[in-house]
Amino acid sequence: MESSAKLNYLRPVFKVLAVLVVLVLQLQSSLDLGSAPHSVELVSYSSPPVVAFGGASSMTSGTQTTPSSLIVGMASTPDGRGYWLVGATGEVFCFGDAVDFGSAVSSPLYAPIVGMASTPDGRGYWLVGADGGIFTFGDATFYGSMGGKSLNGPIVGMASTPDGRGYWLVGADGGIFTFGDATFYGSMGGKYLAGAIVGMASTPDGRGYWLVGADGGIFTFGDATFYGSMGGEASSVPIAAIVATPAGNGYYLLSPDSFHYSFEPNQGERLVAESNGIVTAAESQIGPAPSPGSFCNPYGPCEEWCSLFAAWTWNRAGVAAPSLGFTGSLYDWVARNEKRLSPSDMPAAGDFVFYGTGPQSASTSVHMGIVIQTWGDGSLLTIEGDSGPGDPGYLGVTVNGPFLVSHSLEYNGDPVYGYGEPLS
Repeated sequence: MESSAKLNYLRPVFKVLAVLVVLVLQLQSSLDLGSAPHSVELVSYSSPPVVAFGGASSMTSGTQTTPSSLIVGMASTPDGRGYWLVGATGEVFCFGDAVDFGSAVSSPLYAPIVGMASTPDGRGYWLVGADGGIFTFGDATFYGSMGGKSLNGPIVGMASTPDGRGYWLVGADGGIFTFGDATFYGSMGGKYLAGAIVGMASTPDGRGYWLVGADGGIFTFGDATFYGSMGGEASSVPIAAIVATPAGNGYYLLSPDSFHYSFEPNQGERLVAESNGIVTAAESQIGPAPSPGSFCNPYGPCEEWCSLFAAWTWNRAGVAAPSLGFTGSLYDWVARNEKRLSPSDMPAAGDFVFYGTGPQSASTSVHMGIVIQTWGDGSLLTIEGDSGPGDPGYLGVTVNGPFLVSHSLEYNGDPVYGYGEPLS
């Protein structure tokens, strides 16, 4: 990272910190999720992945299954004794008394899954894609979608009405779309946001809803009550979703980087011979600041180190790449020795991704990372070093996305100016 301005990224699923310090209000007894049919492995440096506010009980989970895509959404069972998690590739995990009604893993997804909502009886759920497409499972009914329609920004979440005869969709800009018997109670569209909106939840009577930002900020509409947030903290834990308690007296916030992942390719995703090795190296490093001291890191000298980390992943996979502290220099090296791609090209898993406007200087080439997964709509999931939020010099290795390359300026603070790919 060449500029502290990158700390202001508006990313749909921001980063995780070494220490999780949050306000938890009126915590009740923990749920017993020992009978979960699936469970998810948690990274030890950040716990819990589900943060409770108001009357929401604390949640725990097991360590048997490792997600193959970023966890992006969550929904509660009617009695609050279980919940579902969904990944960006459509895989669904069940906890407590939540039942598996299927997933979108086998579906050819044009855009990543970004959210979910459950039916009133808990016998089904909806999944929503970033393009506004809706997928129904169990007794969930289709009431319309934003698929194929023009959007100012990608869809990032959804919530269902109390009778299950409608739902809301929310965009990254805070815009609200209603379907079925869902009623509009206001939005954040056109208003200033410190972090992109990443999810929503509805009140039990359907007369209001909450929106949550990537920084953990909470926005209330209709009869939704504010129970606390993580917005405005000096160092904020990343948030990907919000789900309300059945009684509406609290809500949970989901921190996606708190899970241990083993990313797998999407259907039809471009791959090169080194893709698996590079992705495996990158995902093994996800975590907080790796070494004490300002900008100190295990990949090179104590300096801004996003390019050092990226080169390290290639070297671990057998692709000889120089350890260069400036991202523009690494881009120039790729142009001379490997394969350079333009922002309009579809990258492969394991490619370098460069942010800014060009390689000329530290003010034009400001950051870089590793492409982990891609989708047909142009969405990317990346892993990046020297990334945060957090204090400059004490950032970590983090997951970023999924985000649309065409909206990188809005989400990441800078556009994508190119990719670097190993010559197989």
